[in-house]
Amino acid sequence: MDEPAGSALRIEKLVYGGDGLARQNGQVVLLPFVLPGELVRAGTRPAKGATLRGEVAELIEPSAQRIQPACRYFGDCGGCQYQHAGYPYQLEQKQAILRETLRRLGGIDLDVPLRIASAEPWGYRNRIQLHFLGRQLGFRRAESHELCAVDSCPVASPRLNQALLALKDAVRRPEWPEFLEALEVFTNESDVQLNIVQSRRPVAARFFSFCAETIPGFQAEPLEYRAAGHTFRIGRGSFFQVNRFLIDSLVEEVLGGLDSAAGEAAVIDLYAGVGLFTLPLAKRFGQVTAVERSGPAFRDLEWNCASAGTAIRCVRAASEDFLREAQAPIGLIVVDPPRAGLGKAVTDELVRLRARRLVVVSCDPATLARDLKSLSAAYRIERASLVDLFPQTYHFETVVHLASRD
Repeated sequence: MDEPAGSALRIEKLVYGGDGLARQNGQVVLLPFVLPGELVRAGTRPAKGATLRGEVAELIEPSAQRIQPACRYFGDCGGCQYQHAGYPYQLEQKQAILRETLRRLGGIDLDVPLRIASAEPWGYRNRIQLHFLGRQLGFRRAESHELCAVDSCPVASPRLNQALLALKDAVRRPEWPEFLEALEVFTNESDVQLNIVQSRRPVAARFFSFCAETIPGFQAEPLEYRAAGHTFRIGRGSFFQVNRFLIDSLVEEVLGGLDSAAGEAAVIDLYAGVGLFTLPLAKRFGQVTAVERSGPAFRDLEWNCASAGTAIRCVRAASEDFLREAQAPIGLIVVDPPRAGLGKAVTDELVRLRARRLVVVSCDPATLARDLKSLSAAYRIERASLVDLFPQTYHFETVVHLASRD
């Protein structure tokens, strides 16, 4: 029998993005679906810069942490990267990746305990994005824009899987618009909301009437979502956290360690979204200013704040624009930026203002490391948490509490 082509490579570690890192003649090789310590035979090809991309042809020495993936689409579907590892080991690796990324890109060695918040690693998602091709639906294939047709998703909630099956039947009916390419499905486990993500032509209103007839629980109006002791209105186009089991824990990590003294001066929630952190902050501190740029999210933010009956000032603005007009003293600022992070304009203003306390919520350790490095002149880290909102994937959330060096 011919030996598989390629070189024998030892996997050194996992890196952010889901790949394992090995070296071939001094060059970095990134390979998917491997674990630290494993010996594999892999073919390689040039990738970005001096990095090589590897494709495993043979698993010579598997890790003791390797398990059988629970999903039959794993490795083909691009949604998950870690199903071949037990969940406790996934958490260990994410902690190592966070610490290494902060050290390498930010020069930051965490000298505070890293708190871990986790929950049930299956059936947790309240939102998925489906892609359509012809009369099929599914997710993107790994490292591709091709369709991986699916019948179910084990990380999606029961209601989402029910909606997926209903949509699978709907795409075969003549009423289905074949020009529709991508659809987001969101649920509170009772009602179902659909958001058009990509379509070659505008979708007529009758499409939503068709969905109301075919998808159990479909609702054209905004959903009401109960979380963190509050009920939030979430309309189409508004962002909300995807892990239905850990939303309350995320809020607890943001508010953890904050006492009423932090609210003696102004309290500001930047990138406030629909108010997930705003309402609990107002309950603890009273007056809060919530800043949000997106039109759909801001409308939901205003609605939610008015419904809660709390003393919240809502401002529609970009965070950097709002901060330029802000003046010290500020007791507390909470920031939950998009994946691109805070950026120089915002971090410069945060350094200028030197709030008594600053809480940074981040979904990308690389941009977090960059932002914390910029903030380090004015703030020191007092508390850090890894909230695993995305089990079976390389993604995770980080919450960092900082205090002014003044």
